[in-house]
Amino acid sequence: MKISELSERSGVPVATVKFYIREGMLPRGEALSTTRAEYGEEHLSRLTLIGALADVRGLPLSRVRDILALIDAPDDDPIATLGRAVGALPPYVESDRDDYPRAREAIGELGLTYDPDFTAVPQLDEALRALEAAGLDASPAVLRRYSDAMRQVAAEELAPMAGMSRAEAVPYAVLGTALYEPVMLALRRLAHHHLLVEDGAPGG
Repeated sequence: MKISELSERSGVPVATVKFYIREGMLPRGEALSTTRAEYGEEHLSRLTLIGALADVRGLPLSRVRDILALIDAPDDDPIATLGRAVGALPPYVESDRDDYPRAREAIGELGLTYDPDFTAVPQLDEALRALEAAGLDASPAVLRRYSDAMRQVAAEELAPMAGMSRAEAVPYAVLGTALYEPVMLALRRLAHHHLLVEDGAPGG
């Protein structure tokens, strides 16, 4: 298809398509002449993916570029690749600290195996710091309930990887991390709404 058809089918303006190509986020089409190129379904899929990360997930283009790079050229170590993917997702923690006492204490009490350099460690520390500042409950019992629920979700998400090759598993893990999180957040909010409607709002 020509770039105009690619634009029409994807809903992405031609100028934006050309920008993605210049930035290396979208592969160039097959050159037919010095001014014309042919694009395929893989380009359409890539634009859909970029849109999902940028629009649905709300990531800045610099972070979208990071995730696309992981998909195109993943590390040999899937765990390292997943760690880099998590680093491309919010919340973004800019800190030179390497202690993160709240997170390390919580992770230790939960008995989780983890890499001290994993990006989720400072993310958890910042979240716990915010809970403490707001006077909300971040006790071990509360964190245990959240952790148990998330381990069940994580097990369900990772189960399909058992039958995948590494080339398939890495993109699945990266995209799953990026795109399932908004689903979980929306379902959590819907569950709150459902329970409030079914049980009645507090003080009602």
